[in-house]
Amino acid sequence: MDLSVTSVLYLGALLYVVVQLVRFIRADSDFTMLWAVAFGYKPEKRLRGKVVWITGASSGIGEELAYQLSRLGARLILSSRREDELERVKGCCLSYSSLQEEDILVLPLDLLERASHEAKVKTAIAHFGNIDILINNGGRSQRSLCLETSVDVYQALMDINFLGTVSLTQQVLPYMTQRGTGAVVTVSSVAGLVGVPLSTGYAASKHALQGFFNSLRTEMTDYPGITISTVCPGPVQSQIVHNAFTEQLGRPMLAAADQQHKMPTSRCARLILVGMANQIKEMWIAHQPFLIFFYLWQYTPTLAWALTDMLGRRRVQNFKAGLDADSAYFSKPKKTY
Repeated sequence: MDLSVTSVLYLGALLYVVVQLVRFIRADSDFTMLWAVAFGYKPEKRLRGKVVWITGASSGIGEELAYQLSRLGARLILSSRREDELERVKGCCLSYSSLQEEDILVLPLDLLERASHEAKVKTAIAHFGNIDILINNGGRSQRSLCLETSVDVYQALMDINFLGTVSLTQQVLPYMTQRGTGAVVTVSSVAGLVGVPLSTGYAASKHALQGFFNSLRTEMTDYPGITISTVCPGPVQSQIVHNAFTEQLGRPMLAAADQQHKMPTSRCARLILVGMANQIKEMWIAHQPFLIFFYLWQYTPTLAWALTDMLGRRRVQNFKAGLDADSAYFSKPKKTY
């Protein structure tokens, strides 16, 4: 009888491991996020009525977050450099939801103009009275080889992605500490955790964000009502590649590659909202094989380096062949002429 019970327990444990392995193979986020999706708080209940400020709201992940939050009944502050695009996003949000005109504030913002950030925050506070959630989503990517890249490009990436985000956070955070509640959610990247060829400056700026917000989180322990979260997406369908820096400032990307192999923006945004609703401190969001790299870098760096060298070489080959850098990892790229 004891042997039978033991056998059943072993079989049960084995079955559990197999089920979790299958779930992981099909997963598009880390285990904590998967738990939150299945059993955690729903954004529909936790985010309704919140005042949410989104930077980089005119396209990509930021635009999609605005649409989904508007449907949830959150009040919005939409920021980017392009006021006309922000007005377009606002119009869509109003048509998608029951929000009124005054529930959405279009607030043009340039992350490079750090001297303007204090006034922008005061404008937001004057309109809504408070800011419940700041989503730091604004920034630019990079597609260029280090040996061909001007140092001015590296300066611009750090100014926009890192210092601009830090500046705005510093202006918003005192209002949250006064109330003792709030959340700062920063969209980092898989490049904030691992090295990414063709994105040396972008990865450096995202690594800087990771270090800053990880350190800030520990400084905020006297304010348990304030959550500091970072989001680390893998490849997502957005305009970030189209607007990426190249080897010289002002030189645009030559072609917009197909992005159908990447995670849909709507799915990424939904997972971010689930993470926000459940106050998850770090969110890993990616399809396979990218998701497994988060775990390999965390637990088996030697193996991670070996695979990164292999896939990194293919990424550079894709780039030189005129393909999207993240496509065709497992097939030979065809050269374009």
